[in-house]
Amino acid sequence: MKTLIDIDNTLLRKAMRAAGTYTKKETVRIALEELIKAKLRRELKEMLGSGIIETSLSELKEIRLKRQRRHEKLTSKN
Repeated sequence: MKTLIDIDNTLLRKAMRAAGTYTKKETVRIALEELIKAKLRRELKEMLGSGIIETSLSELKEIRLKRQRRHEKLTSKN
């Protein structure tokens, strides 16, 4: 989907350097993904200790590692 937005050039260049990207599109995609991940991490952190989630931090890290490995396998097949 094409969308026209006005982005501060200085901010965009800094974001491209920070992300190690070469295109504006890739930089914006990564920034949006990171924003979503940060929001989900905050929500998960708020749930810990509330009784909603009965998982320890070490268990969550193990789950994340397994998910990353599956993702790597899937992406390496393409």
